[in-house]
Amino acid sequence: MKKFLLLTAVAVASASLVQAQDAGGFRIGVKAGATYSNVSGDDVSQFTGAGYSTSIGDYKLGYNAGVSLTIPLSSDGFFSVSPELLYNRKGYEIKSDQKSGLPANVSKIESEQQRVLHYIDLPILAKINAGGLFFELGPQVSYLFGSRVKNQTTTKYTDGTKDKVEDRSEFVDYLGGIRKEKYKGDLSNVDFSGVAGLGYMSQGGLSIGLRYARGFNSLIDSKDTDNEPKAFNNAYTLQLGYLIPTK
Repeated sequence: MKKFLLLTAVAVASASLVQAQDAGGFRIGVKAGATYSNVSGDDVSQFTGAGYSTSIGDYKLGYNAGVSLTIPLSSDGFFSVSPELLYNRKGYEIKSDQKSGLPANVSKIESEQQRVLHYIDLPILAKINAGGLFFELGPQVSYLFGSRVKNQTTTKYTDGTKDKVEDRSEFVDYLGGIRKEKYKGDLSNVDFSGVAGLGYMSQGGLSIGLRYARGFNSLIDSKDTDNEPKAFNNAYTLQLGYLIPTK
């Protein structure tokens, strides 16, 4: 909670600074791209279960999309602030193969579990723009509004055929956290992250950017425990963007 209050204070201060130093007005943009995410921390197995790997090669692929504002803080556009509102699919996946102890006609059984976490992200990023190349850094508040688990088992046979079984859980609605306490799920609704990134923007307003966000608020709801379990969001995003012309 202390971290969340700190983030709120930073956001309010940023907004005040923007209004005081706005040199060129708002520019509205749209963004969309891919998200590559996982969950890490000392207590991550409490969230994912056994068999989870935090290796970067085992991250989960998702996507993001939303809108952004670019607010110049200097007359030449070198400094700016960019608040964004994004829908982001994060989460994790676990993959495993079984090759031994199988029937004679089965060569391998592949198992995959995915948990998708549906977030609304609000990053407020300070940006440096240097001849098209830009660097960005700042805080992000995220709200978890839903989750779903998918399990998939693929049995591969020695004759080259395969059989796939898929099971999807019901969509878990975490909006109960702001509606009524008894409906709240097992995860924290609010995440607080630090974001850093870089990219390139053309004179026409087209951009490509790569950023990394590290969560600081544990995913595991620990309101009834003395020690907060450590399980945090990590996400890389590759985004394409376009600033809508103002003239």
